[in-house]
Amino acid sequence: MEIFGVDIGGSGIKGAPVDLDKGDLAQERHKVLTPHPATPDAVADGVREVVGHFGWTGPVGITFPGVVEGGTTVRSAANVDKSWIDTDARVLFGNRLGGLPVTLVNDADAAGLAEMHFGAGRHRRGTVILLTLGTGIGSAVFVDGVLVPNTELGHLELNGHEAEKRASSKAREDHDLSWEKWAHRVQKYLAHVEMLFSPELFVLGGGVSRKADKFLHHIKGIRAEVVPASLQNNAGIVGAALRAATGS
Repeated sequence: MEIFGVDIGGSGIKGAPVDLDKGDLAQERHKVLTPHPATPDAVADGVREVVGHFGWTGPVGITFPGVVEGGTTVRSAANVDKSWIDTDARVLFGNRLGGLPVTLVNDADAAGLAEMHFGAGRHRRGTVILLTLGTGIGSAVFVDGVLVPNTELGHLELNGHEAEKRASSKAREDHDLSWEKWAHRVQKYLAHVEMLFSPELFVLGGGVSRKADKFLHHIKGIRAEVVPASLQNNAGIVGAALRAATGS
């Protein structure tokens, strides 16, 4: 079965049809730059461009980088325009896509769903935490395979700052940090999250997961297993399609 998935990120909007029997993209993804300012109308135009590129006419799952209440309403907007707050995004995207059925899900939750069904978290019990290290830090928490939605652990305090301002991939680039120095920041962040939640497994996702060989070996002293996301930066697209198909 194929369902379309769209992943809205701080730097890009990307999407593709997803083969949910294989847990992988059915076609090469198409990406456009996230507009700045990332207002609802501007982002919706980008989503329409991505979906239209494939001539898609079926259901669409869409991720959003913030809290999504009830699968419809946006309640936070840390890395997009603040005008998103209280927007009924499902209606917005559905109208912009000509009435196609739309399912909305938090971006990190989508990536986590994909990794739990098809990737690094498959068949894992206990507490599993996926962290997407990108423009910010997204989180998805699972307990015995069940998602605790909209956790937003990137906004925990770390050394007097929001964690995502210190340990995101963007923070590494903005501060021109070596992979080793950045890994030490990630390590401190993981230790803090571990102290609060005692997970059995951390899955590190986002685009940086493709470069795990550059930093993962520098992360020490974490009791939980720490692994890169198997689906890498496609996890959000796959998870959005999965949510659209199953609602879970």
